Amino acid sequence: MYGPKMTQFRVDKEIELSKCPTHVDFGRSEKELKKDLKKIRVELGEFQDTLYAHGKYSVLICLQGMDTAGKDSLIREVFKDFNARGVVVHSFKVPTALERGHDYLWRHYIALPAKGKFGVFNRTHYENVLVTRVHPEYILGEHIPGIHSVADIDQEFWDKRFDQINNFERHIAENGTIIFKFFLHLSKEEQRLRLLRRLALQRKNWKFSPSDLEERKLWKKYQHCYEDAINETSKPHAPWYIVPADNKKAARVVVASVLLEELKKYKDIKEPDLDDKIKANLALYKNELENEKE
Repeated sequence: MYGPKMTQFRVDKEIELSKCPTHVDFGRSEKELKKDLKKIRVELGEFQDTLYAHGKYSVLICLQGMDTAGKDSLIREVFKDFNARGVVVHSFKVPTALERGHDYLWRHYIALPAKGKFGVFNRTHYENVLVTRVHPEYILGEHIPGIHSVADIDQEFWDKRFDQINNFERHIAENGTIIFKFFLHLSKEEQRLRLLRRLALQRKNWKFSPSDLEERKLWKKYQHCYEDAINETSKPHAPWYIVPADNKKAARVVVASVLLEELKKYKDIKEPDLDDKIKANLALYKNELENEKE
């Protein structure tokens, strides 16, 4: 049902976020979308087992989006049928003193998934051309040579940073990491409603922070920075997908479908052949176990 349609979400040319939809439901009810996701994620779980046995590729999934875009629940629902040891999730917060003592990509590089595993970055290295671009004063905490004040952070600085990110992704792709980058595209009105729900439901109050409202006032600036980042860094080896996020269940189906559709193209990912000697003696091993005596 979803295969051919998933390409519509991939960024293959320059985009304008304001013209990209924030809602999709495929004409399916919520119950049907939930059922669709369950089927897809079972197949993804089976693929992960094969990926692990093959042991030559890793998969990196990058999730970006405005606050309340649904990243946490998407991770929970899409990877529910994975072997727990086969997927590692990293949620990147404000850099620690240790992390600030290195270049901005260091903490992301050491968190990359090992071969045979899926890694999910909940917020990613792109924060370094998003939140720091909206708040350039944060860059001063990185202690970069030649950067003494916000006035030193010009367009050339951001262009270099885009180049550095592109080089980082090209390097890991050439060494066996399959990269997916998803921007959960949320409308401003839907974010308002979700923030109101956080305030209305006591069990969700802890998720709300007054800073959410301050960041919301910078919505247009964030949208501009996201648009720039996506256009500068969507490459064939590391494409961006703009996922309509107003409907959470549909967004999960889009992400899961893209993953399954693209990963199935790697025909060389398969379970390794058994050693000839072991294969020749399978019946013997089976007989030994069936006739085992205490």
